[in-house]
Amino acid sequence: MSVPVVEQSQGSKIKTIEELHEYLHKGLQLEHATLPPYLTALYSLKPGTNSDAWHVIRVVAVEEMLHLTLVANVLNAVGGTPDLTKRGFVPNYPTRLPSGPDDFEVHLGPFSREALHTFLRIEKPAPAVSEADRFVAVDWAALGMTFNGSAPPPDELAELEESGAILGLVPGQPTQRFASIGEFYEEIIRGINHLEDQARKVGKTIFTGNPAHQVTPEYFYSGGGDVIKVTGRDTAVAALTLVAEQGEGLHGGIYDSEDEIAHYYRFQQLEKGQYYQKGDKPNKPSGPKLNVDWQAVYPVKQNIKLVDLERDPDIRAAAMEFNQSYATFLANVNLAYNGQPDLLLKAVWEMFRIRDTMNLLIRNPLTGHPGKNAGPTFELYPPKEEAP
Repeated sequence: MSVPVVEQSQGSKIKTIEELHEYLHKGLQLEHATLPPYLTALYSLKPGTNSDAWHVIRVVAVEEMLHLTLVANVLNAVGGTPDLTKRGFVPNYPTRLPSGPDDFEVHLGPFSREALHTFLRIEKPAPAVSEADRFVAVDWAALGMTFNGSAPPPDELAELEESGAILGLVPGQPTQRFASIGEFYEEIIRGINHLEDQARKVGKTIFTGNPAHQVTPEYFYSGGGDVIKVTGRDTAVAALTLVAEQGEGLHGGIYDSEDEIAHYYRFQQLEKGQYYQKGDKPNKPSGPKLNVDWQAVYPVKQNIKLVDLERDPDIRAAAMEFNQSYATFLANVNLAYNGQPDLLLKAVWEMFRIRDTMNLLIRNPLTGHPGKNAGPTFELYPPKEEAP
């Protein structure tokens, strides 16, 4: 990809390298938070049906892994240490993501019009009109988390953040959140520019990480876009820009700088029943028609938990097996990001091989919930009183 020209440092809330590390850790969590909903919707599609929807969701899921890897490369380059195994890295669904003036809930559930609407909101382009629009006040009362609208006490706020119940908060400022995921990455880019400018004034750099911890293209299978090895400011900005572009499009357009359709417009094709082709304008696809059969989907119970499976011990055992497999998948990805990059290609394939256990869950009706099927719970962490 072409490396964007780095602009002069703009104002940023990120003032220290430790704060930059914190932001990038939250970036890893944000990028991963979409994977469980996408995978659940993907495997809720009945075999032999909805090939268009299956292809679109699968490509987006693979590219979310690319985004995770790009953010990890930036974090490693500035001397941080990725940790995908930390308690709370996987949200306790439903979780909340930023989107314009309102945040919204993201659920685990089957592919449906409601799910597609959520996916569009996740990826929707939402550039701020002015500097003041980049941040939104958190209405804690509207979220049902406090009575007077003030932020929860520090211990409760820490619990919320640890559980991943709400993502996109401004670190250290619980009264604010970012207006969009794109603005979150804009803040990180500003922080990188500011800190690197300060470091260069004294003959130093913030890019002090171990180059051996960089994941390079040969270690990644991707449906679109390449892994960028981060060696300095230009490549760090390029990596984070690609993450934002692949979700929202380049400058509001349909395609990113890699000439791939942005996630928002990929999903919009399913909504409109038509593919985009070269020359199309946003919101006006004119390519071949595509078909979506909204009925050819297993009726997965939304946000299912292990407690919902007490009357189905075999299904509960399968759900626990899936959670363990997913934890192993994340552990292998974590090793890949910490000096063993050869494990990443295997891990990406494992992400799709766990479909066997997922299919076992999704295709089985629940005893205590008529008309609903089981599904993955993604409950990777035992309650604190049970944790070792």
